[in-house]
Amino acid sequence: MKTDTATVSLGRFDFASGDEIENLEVAYESYGEFDGDNAVLVCHALTGSQNVAGYGSETTGQARAWWNDIVGPGKAIDTNDYYVVCANVPGSCYGTTGPPSTDPEGDVYGTDFPPVTVGDWTRSQRLLLDELGVGRLHAVVGGSVGGMNVLDWAKRYPDDARYVVSVAGAARLGAQCLALDAVARRAITTDPNWNGGDYYGADAEPKDGLALARQIGHIMYLSKASMEGKFGRRSAGRDAQRDSFPSDPAAAFFPYRDVESYLDYQAETFIDRFDANSYLYLTRAMDDYDLAEGYEDDARAVAAFEGEALLLSFTGDWHFTSEQSETVAAAFRETGIPVAHHVVESDHGHDAFLVEPEKVGPPLRDFLSDGVDGRAVHDTDEAGNTGGDFAPVHASLFSNR
Repeated sequence: MKTDTATVSLGRFDFASGDEIENLEVAYESYGEFDGDNAVLVCHALTGSQNVAGYGSETTGQARAWWNDIVGPGKAIDTNDYYVVCANVPGSCYGTTGPPSTDPEGDVYGTDFPPVTVGDWTRSQRLLLDELGVGRLHAVVGGSVGGMNVLDWAKRYPDDARYVVSVAGAARLGAQCLALDAVARRAITTDPNWNGGDYYGADAEPKDGLALARQIGHIMYLSKASMEGKFGRRSAGRDAQRDSFPSDPAAAFFPYRDVESYLDYQAETFIDRFDANSYLYLTRAMDDYDLAEGYEDDARAVAAFEGEALLLSFTGDWHFTSEQSETVAAAFRETGIPVAHHVVESDHGHDAFLVEPEKVGPPLRDFLSDGVDGRAVHDTDEAGNTGGDFAPVHASLFSNR
């Protein structure tokens, strides 16, 4: 299978904020052969990278590809059939220009980097595809905020994709998630080592603040049921390490619990691979996104889309809920666009789209092949349910065949 890992210079880029930079570099990976009609763009989640399938560069610092169970030869997004492209978004830290990058004068941008939006991500992807010689896409697929990115494609480039697939996505975030993201950002900006964003080359970086932000994120990604099942109140032992954060003297009397150990481990592995300023920039882009911006409502925002849409949601996900996906499905239905909202029963929370490929793969595979008529694709509207009044499809429908 042909693979490619590269960075493309797009030249001057104008951001939605009104700011510009002289040259935007976009890092991407591609898999498979392009035949002129088989390109699939995959949009990564908040702290993901272009390394979607694990065949390219190891420079991202991730332990493994983030969707290796879905993208690859013989998998749901089959690289024997499709030419798959995944691009790191502006503002990130995995090769595309962002706060940790160097400006034309040789200085690190830091917080002088322009604010970024999901719309900026979409436009940068379109420009990259132009450079790669890709016109109309077979599909745009993405999870989490990558699902928002997908919806922006349907709105911004309505005739550029035959299919769009938003997995665990939404038209906008709700107040609870906005609040938690705000606290996460404050954890970073109140770390003394953040130094107003000017910490590059310093002796210390805002790792404690970034670690806390990541821990808040992981609590959001898991459901109450999954956390109870994974950890409960179990203790990691009174002698377990508590090295990640300082603790008060009385803490030694109490158990260091499994859930604390898990969060500390996730934080420690994350701060070695991600940039604190990038975390600030990307969470603000996610929080800012509103599908209806510039239109009267969501339906009018997607009314010009000329393809078919699949929305995948998970019952245990309180970060991007099934109700939010149903709202998007209703917007597509209102304008007569073929759409399926496929609800998966899962206790895994938001992480389900990453950890349950056996449930995500079949409907995704069949939709890419046959659209909403795909064999494993189910829709909440099949039983006459609309407007958020729906019954989840039972998980037994999703076994691999």
